[in-house]
Amino acid sequence: MEKIKLAEKEVGYLNNFVKKGRKSARELTRAHVLLLVNDGKKEIEIKDMLHISRATVSNIKKRYRKEGLQSALAEKQRSGQPKKYVAMHEAEIIAQACTESPDGCKRWTLELLTEEMRKKNGFGTINKESIRLILKKAKLNLG
Repeated sequence: MEKIKLAEKEVGYLNNFVKKGRKSARELTRAHVLLLVNDGKKEIEIKDMLHISRATVSNIKKRYRKEGLQSALAEKQRSGQPKKYVAMHEAEIIAQACTESPDGCKRWTLELLTEEMRKKNGFGTINKESIRLILKKAKLNLG
């Protein structure tokens, strides 16, 4: 396994990035991977520590080698994808799905959740598929 060597200033930047807890969960994962690689951890160890796949670790490392630190941490929006949402927004959707159903309904539906989220600032482009994926991820993470 090829070890990525980070310059001292980059390690400082990454440490600050992780400590401040800003950006999305995905970007923080990238920062953690790069820090752990710099500490000499193996892919298998990083995978277990961060609860992500080995392929994810490899992809982040490869992206860093090709594009540099800033690009490796940048969140790229794919064409045709809804507006980026962060862990806090995912938590809101999950919380809604787990609370009492709206009046006159037996349970939350994807349509109702989509409608509710669209009322919130910055979620005009969110769609049913996004919410379906978030709920699926929550189920995997929370059991």
